[in-house]
Amino acid sequence: MKKSYKEFLITAEPLNVEVLSSVLWELNIDGISEEINCIKVFTHDQSINEDIIKNSLEELKKNNLIRNYDVQENVIYEKNWNEEWEKSREVIHITDRIVIKPTFKDYKPKQSEIVITLDPKMSFGTGEHATTKICIKFLEKYVQPNFRALDVGSGTAILSIVAAKLGASKVIAFDIDEWSLSNGKENIKLNNVEDIVDVRLCELKDIAEKDFDLIVANIQRNVLLELASGINERLHIGGILILSGLLENDRQIITEKYSEHSLKEIDYMQIDEWIGIVFRK
Repeated sequence: MKKSYKEFLITAEPLNVEVLSSVLWELNIDGISEEINCIKVFTHDQSINEDIIKNSLEELKKNNLIRNYDVQENVIYEKNWNEEWEKSREVIHITDRIVIKPTFKDYKPKQSEIVITLDPKMSFGTGEHATTKICIKFLEKYVQPNFRALDVGSGTAILSIVAAKLGASKVIAFDIDEWSLSNGKENIKLNNVEDIVDVRLCELKDIAEKDFDLIVANIQRNVLLELASGINERLHIGGILILSGLLENDRQIITEKYSEHSLKEIDYMQIDEWIGIVFRK
């Protein structure tokens, strides 16, 4: 009998990979791949079916984290999902200077390019998603030498690594996901920034340090609203706050919430339906 695994193609509005992954990883799956208009979920567990996936997504819909979704189930024979995932990864030129390269791709950098080597595995943040690109573009614009930075919900630690490569002297990256802790540590080692980036498994309330020059958070709207006060407390006067993981219609409520904490919008970017906002305290 041929070996097989199941592939589920999932679309959702909004297509927030971090939100979707939060419930899908509770199932017995082998991997999640972020595509342009959907995500792919792979599993060798034949008991997982379309209805089980939909039940998980229905919880997100009930909590107003997604508006709608669709699931397509396929059975794939004699394929290695990890090899398929690797084939789809490419070298990504985020800006003229910043390049994201998977570990298994060869790339000869041009002069002055900053190459980030990444092994995303199961954590969010490959550099392909619009919100990650927005954050990286803003980091390139606003990070100054010797900045102290905080990466909220760090995933692969890609944003922390970029900040370190751009001149930040100290970066704290934290996430509540254990995969992010191990993957983040692997990635900072790959990029030789272990002496700059400190990866932690914790929540914002556990970060005792304050007076950061820059804070970046690429997470969904409801979490950003909950964390507004805590983020503000850790940013010094004149500090820069970069927020993304947001849709265009999130802009007003986010701006209003953060303006309550003396944070003024100074910059804005949109890629497709996704946006990023920069505030100064």
